[in-house]
Amino acid sequence: MRGVPAADAVLLGFARALRAAGIDASADRLQAFLRALDTLGPGMRADVYWAGRLTLCGGRDDLERYDRVFAAYFGPGGEPAPRPVRAAPPPRLRPLLRDAPAGSRAPGDGRPQGPPTATLASSAEVLRHRDVAGLDAAERAQLDRLLAAFALRAQTRRTARRRPARRGNVDPRRTVRELLRRGGEPARLRRHARVERPRRVVLLVDVSGSMAPYADALLRFAHAAARGGRTEVFTIGTRLTRVTRELSHRDPDLAMAAVAAAVPDWRGGTRLGELLREFLNRWGQRGMARGAVVVLLSDGWERGDPELLGTQMRRLHGLAHRVIWANPRKARPGYAPLAAGMAAALPSVDAFVEGHSLAALERLAAVVRGAEAASVAVAYVELARAEMASERV
Repeated sequence: MRGVPAADAVLLGFARALRAAGIDASADRLQAFLRALDTLGPGMRADVYWAGRLTLCGGRDDLERYDRVFAAYFGPGGEPAPRPVRAAPPPRLRPLLRDAPAGSRAPGDGRPQGPPTATLASSAEVLRHRDVAGLDAAERAQLDRLLAAFALRAQTRRTARRRPARRGNVDPRRTVRELLRRGGEPARLRRHARVERPRRVVLLVDVSGSMAPYADALLRFAHAAARGGRTEVFTIGTRLTRVTRELSHRDPDLAMAAVAAAVPDWRGGTRLGELLREFLNRWGQRGMARGAVVVLLSDGWERGDPELLGTQMRRLHGLAHRVIWANPRKARPGYAPLAAGMAAALPSVDAFVEGHSLAALERLAAVVRGAEAASVAVAYVELARAEMASERV
């Protein structure tokens, strides 16, 4: 955004990475984080770490994810440990420097001059927008660390089950039991509310030859998504392979090795229509796709009959709560969905997004979560930050 300094843009990118990892970095918390760094200064790694840890984390469960994102975003390095509390030393007399020049400082006084935050994490911020297909080995390793901290949460749905609540409809059974327990004397009305559960997420990852530059990153994204539960992952190429069990390994590298051993059709052709029909007949129609958020990560190249793909996409759209298609080729200049498979599938797609970079996968996670308003909150914070910067000037 224009008017926002480079260091501030990096800090906002760090907040986006935390949000993608499942930490509720709301606009209020972002404001507190930025104000804390206005006081501390964003030059020192320890100041940035503790300012974010104390303002952006909402509970104990966020601390581990915060540490992973911080290490991946700002580069490896031990996070500063809390210093032990020591007794205050006895006061000592110190000479006063009355005639010192205005710009001079005594050794050790003032804030240590460290590299600005923009130089600490500029590579990570640039990496967020880089096409995965063009990354070198070091950049892929950094991307893998950032993807390992991802979290994918789907929209919630109200179930038929109810739970006790302070607000909601009156629970007649519990209210009558309370009256009987009190011998008919007046008692407080008992209430209940619908239980909300996250929707199931189904990821169909294309591992054909045309998707080879993106397959590893997309499967690591799926591995991070599967950690949250209620997520099913399949690979599609010339065969349909369920890899949810293989992705259950906590270590991403072990999970990728297990997937590589389980998938027999790496870098092969693409039979999207036939495999989608197999998925619906074997799993989807029985309940896996019913009311779920189904995400297809593919470039849409189809060697089979495009009409078959269109028919199966209509079946899928009728079963699922939402169908999302992430295409890494969509970000290329002048792209148009002219491939026969992509053109046949689009009428049954609720959201057509990019999938070529880390930032694109973050937006995909926001669409799955149904939180398109998250971008509005980020824009609000950037605008407020720019206004604060102009007021200081």
